[in-house]
Amino acid sequence: AGRTVGAVADTLPDRVSDSDFWQLSQDMSEPDGFFRSDNMLSNELFYPEILPQLVRQVTPGRVYLGVGPEQNFNYIVALKPKMVFIADVRRGNLHTQLMYKALFEMSGSRADFYARLFSKPRPAGLSDTAPATEIVGRFADIATSGEDVFNGNLKAIQDHLTKAPHQLPLSQEDLDGIAYVYKHFFWFGPAITYNSSLSAGTTNRGNMTDYGSLMVATSSEGVVQSYLASEETFKFMKELEARNLIVPVVGNFAGPKALRAVGQYVREHGSTVSAFYLSNVEQYLNQDRIWGAFCANVATMPIDDTSTFIRSGQGGFGFGGRGGGGLRNAIGPMLAETRAGCGGG
Repeated sequence: AGRTVGAVADTLPDRVSDSDFWQLSQDMSEPDGFFRSDNMLSNELFYPEILPQLVRQVTPGRVYLGVGPEQNFNYIVALKPKMVFIADVRRGNLHTQLMYKALFEMSGSRADFYARLFSKPRPAGLSDTAPATEIVGRFADIATSGEDVFNGNLKAIQDHLTKAPHQLPLSQEDLDGIAYVYKHFFWFGPAITYNSSLSAGTTNRGNMTDYGSLMVATSSEGVVQSYLASEETFKFMKELEARNLIVPVVGNFAGPKALRAVGQYVREHGSTVSAFYLSNVEQYLNQDRIWGAFCANVATMPIDDTSTFIRSGQGGFGFGGRGGGGLRNAIGPMLAETRAGCGGG
């Protein structure tokens, strides 16, 4: 059974030092694992459908746990956690998260962030307060800059992480990994999809949704819900990153170390896992017959009746929006499901 919260006072940090940030990340991590995709981008276009219930259910100011690339940010800005851990079987996802960390911190606005992410010049006259639809639309009409701009941007990202302000001791392998991720965003631009891969030579195989579409996905009321919806949502992400409160971890959800280490950290700091975004990892845990180990890992975490699983793939594929379809999302109670064997496997 999942452990409910004890009486220890919340001692989650307001800021983590650079050395502690890197030590946390590395000490919690397992060896690099394999996944069949580079997974630079999610394919979950319909996340706004579950946000109203999620926001009603989940307590802000706690710890968010997730997997994969940018889709976490949409949940983070909605749920307002105090601290975040993003665990993924691939070290490549740690590289993706470090790239985003630098880009958030280096950019003063959503438009500047979008320009850096895709190595495009900022469109003339584009206001910081422009709606997300205008930002995405204007950049779609702007040609990507040359390789010299990409190289300069890449060096700035790597220097931001390894020199001032962070001085993280990244290995050459990690630096090369960040370059590999960033090259995809340069090469494919805002039309990048889950299936875009330089190594596999594929672009939009399978009618996957693209980055721009994900950023302008709307609720049933037509309100954009992404982390680029407003300057306020962008600045929430930027502040968490600048305070080193989004910690990337390498680990299998059924592995012996990563999830248990996160749970132990949260428990030692008197907090609770408010939400755990699983994507469709459960599918692979079942296929590999390691579901029980995952359940046992979750059972060690401090959770309560409001702690919520966020998953994708439930209800099948949906289609719509510019660029095609993506997985549907669903939520479930962590405590009840863990006591019942994580939904029964």
